[in-house]
Amino acid sequence: MDGRGETNGPKDAPAIEADDAVDQRLGETVRLLRQRAGLSIQDVATKTGLSNGMISQLERARAMPSIRTLRLLSIALDVPISYFFETSDPADVQRYIVRKNSRRLLRLTASGVVKEALTPADKGQLELYELTLNPGASSGTDFLQHTGEKAGYILSGSLRLWLDNQAHLLEAGDSFRFPSIVPHMFDNPTQQAARVIWVTTLRQTDSPAG
Repeated sequence: MDGRGETNGPKDAPAIEADDAVDQRLGETVRLLRQRAGLSIQDVATKTGLSNGMISQLERARAMPSIRTLRLLSIALDVPISYFFETSDPADVQRYIVRKNSRRLLRLTASGVVKEALTPADKGQLELYELTLNPGASSGTDFLQHTGEKAGYILSGSLRLWLDNQAHLLEAGDSFRFPSIVPHMFDNPTQQAARVIWVTTLRQTDSPAG
């Protein structure tokens, strides 16, 4: 679901301005990380399989990435996916603890997903998130594969988890775990928001790339 297609109906002017600010911050983050890594847009396109035009549009806040796209970018730029999140108040940041009011957020306005980091910002072998999926929200239109494992628990609502082209509709109280090398994607096919605890682990030989 790359691009600016809305999933939740019309918004008022303040909401649109807030979404534009989120897109602008995210685009600037991608550009700065790319430049810090000494990579050209073409280099990133080659590493991710995305087009030059898509990466350019992301950096200029002309397109909003899906979770899949951010995962590919995090691997290409060798950073955790949480680097794309909004930063917390430095006064509230602790090395090992994340307070409820200090969570870093990632708002994917076009995809209808809000992702909250539950683990500290330092690199590690495990990342823990709380995902809110609005009706129709999804991780993107393509399957993703990478090393490591994923697990999760449905707090409320429904999550449709696609594993190797097979759909599994999970309800509140259901949970899952699978090797991340299995082609996977997810969405919320219902008319109610879903909340999910999402865990991503990396193998010891991997760089923490999201």
